[in-house]
Amino acid sequence: MTTTEEAVTFPQSRSCPYHPPAAYDSLREERPLARVTLWDGREVWFVTGHQAARALLADQRLSTDSTRLDFPLPTERAATVRRRRRAALLGWDDPEHNAQRRLLIPSFSLKRTEGLRPRIQATVDRLLDGIEAAGPPTELVSAFALPVPSIVICDLLGVPYEDHDFFEEQSRRLLRGPTVEDTEDALAQLEGYLGELIDGKRVRPGEGVLDDLVARQLRDGGPDREELVQLATILLVAGHETTANMISLGTYTLLRHPERLAELRADPSLLPAAVEELLRFLSIADGMLRVALEDVEVGGEVIRAGDGVVFSTSLINRDGAVYADPDSLDWGRSARHHVAFGFGIHQCLGQNLARTELEIALGTLLRRLPGLRLAAPAEEIPFKPGDTIQGMLELPVTW
Repeated sequence: MTTTEEAVTFPQSRSCPYHPPAAYDSLREERPLARVTLWDGREVWFVTGHQAARALLADQRLSTDSTRLDFPLPTERAATVRRRRRAALLGWDDPEHNAQRRLLIPSFSLKRTEGLRPRIQATVDRLLDGIEAAGPPTELVSAFALPVPSIVICDLLGVPYEDHDFFEEQSRRLLRGPTVEDTEDALAQLEGYLGELIDGKRVRPGEGVLDDLVARQLRDGGPDREELVQLATILLVAGHETTANMISLGTYTLLRHPERLAELRADPSLLPAAVEELLRFLSIADGMLRVALEDVEVGGEVIRAGDGVVFSTSLINRDGAVYADPDSLDWGRSARHHVAFGFGIHQCLGQNLARTELEIALGTLLRRLPGLRLAAPAEEIPFKPGDTIQGMLELPVTW
């Protein structure tokens, strides 16, 4: 393996919101594995090759158990929260992970998601009605990109949308709180809220995924209350945060690539392919984490038991051996085998829902606002600093 003169740290801020951090450029040549340093000085493996990534993500010798002392965590904030408790779904290996996943698969099936299309379309139309009525300009993150997935996940889970300001703020603090104390308090607030909501559903059941899980608990004796709260927390946060980032950053990216945008406007049938290509190109969740339970050989290197492993989604999805001209947008390429949703047993459970929301949100936005354009210089629009979740902080637009 090539040794860089100066250690590259992870995570880094992007200099352009839709391109990997420039500091990773030297690592792109070290496929399929490189080395990076975390916030605490620990050196870990950095997976950059597409083929190796898919093999390792499917290898059960790599664990997602974040309570292990040798598990790699990218920030002090993440270390505080995830070592205190394993996150539902994300922090468990089989067989426990499989048991949790089986509880939720029917709620996120392709058939169930397709059945939600009319409700998602109605939500998108209602929000755009308000945006058009208010007139230009508007700030698209708060007016559209965040409300769309927030309303959808609340509806799906059975969470009152009138509480969205509370859980969106706690989600923001949980994922990007400036201090460890912020993060811990946000998690406690979310879990307290969802615990009370679940208790209420035992007495007054409604319609939603959480109601189904509560009914199953009352009928079969499982999962217990703590597991229900943890499942609800991860579904609520993940269900709106990543999709909101994709809508806002996807819109920004399209507006910065007028030729690709023109192609999409001229032929809306390209939209499903465009969503896949944007998922590959943007790599919103950039940095999946594992720890090796046993020695694993890959690419001429040996990942030793106890070694931390970070999957660089943004580099894996731009592997030139798999994608020709990987730093360009191309609606004609086959991008479906990207790892934006992960791979293997931990592949994102909500990917069908996310694709549907993105197709409807982006397609309707472009159709209804044909003159859509940025309302501020592109280089002045703020986006999220270095972390494992990428996206826009604001998106001022006009039309």
